[in-house]
Amino acid sequence: MTFSRRRTAFGTCALLLGAVPLAASAQFGAGYGPPLVTVPPPMEFETSAEHYAWLLEQANGGTTHTFETLPRWDGLWQTAGNTAMDSFVDAPRFEGQVREGVLTPEYEAAYKERWREQIELGEVQYDRLTHCEPQGYPRILLEPYTHEFINLPDQSYFINDFASSIRRIYIGKEHTNIMGTHSWYGDIIGFWDGDRLVTHTVDLLPADFTRWAPMTSNQFESVEVWELKSYDDGTERLEVQVTFYDSFAFEKPVHAVYAYRRAGDLEDAGYRVVHWECELTNNALMDAQGSTTYRLPGEEGFVDPRGFTLFPELPGQSRDPIYNTTLPVE
Repeated sequence: MTFSRRRTAFGTCALLLGAVPLAASAQFGAGYGPPLVTVPPPMEFETSAEHYAWLLEQANGGTTHTFETLPRWDGLWQTAGNTAMDSFVDAPRFEGQVREGVLTPEYEAAYKERWREQIELGEVQYDRLTHCEPQGYPRILLEPYTHEFINLPDQSYFINDFASSIRRIYIGKEHTNIMGTHSWYGDIIGFWDGDRLVTHTVDLLPADFTRWAPMTSNQFESVEVWELKSYDDGTERLEVQVTFYDSFAFEKPVHAVYAYRRAGDLEDAGYRVVHWECELTNNALMDAQGSTTYRLPGEEGFVDPRGFTLFPELPGQSRDPIYNTTLPVE
């Protein structure tokens, strides 16, 4: 299958994947406003738990906020760049080589193959999103769709409208895992240090940073420091300094900064976040070589997202009630 066919299928799937190289400029790089600067912690920690405990001690146990004093990050936000790839590749965009010694030998070998596909083929042959997995963490940090940040005194909600994914941060709590297993967004606790929100994420399923970035293991954890910043040029950015830990994947902790800018144009247009998922429009399948390919309109098995439910004989079963149209099928 050619790349042009893949891109056509991408459009048909209504932005299902959200991970083609054309989106890289919105996801990586200096981004919006002054250049992003990664600020590692002042010392290296063996574990994320030690790192989080040190930050809590530095904050004297954290700041207790009320509804009146909480930092407000309401509204719609969009990604504004990040430095995540700087740790793994020695040049921007898709021009560099994989840095050696950052990943463990097994994960470095796996990533070099993924990077080879991206450079030589212009795409990675397989992406988790094609069979309807959530983006998971840390990928949710850079997904180039609308983000929302809702702070309450005892909990914060970080929402991305890709598959309506939600991270819940429990303020002033300890970790708990009553299910006895891991999940896509893990268990997240946090505390406020003045206007900065510090979080600790554990119990994550194996995932990746994005389709052309390294994979993570079930030991992946992180410490984040979120802060709304204003710059002399008028730029306002919500920034998160992150340290990633993974005893299986990393030789040592990895540091990065992610940023978000207000999506005022979307708010002015009256945009509203709605729930959506990929099962309704998923036309991805895996070929015998393990590569992702797509069914197009007219092909056997194509799923028409604007078609009907399983009960077309009943009135009102069209999924496109305004225009009552379907994609052309031969």
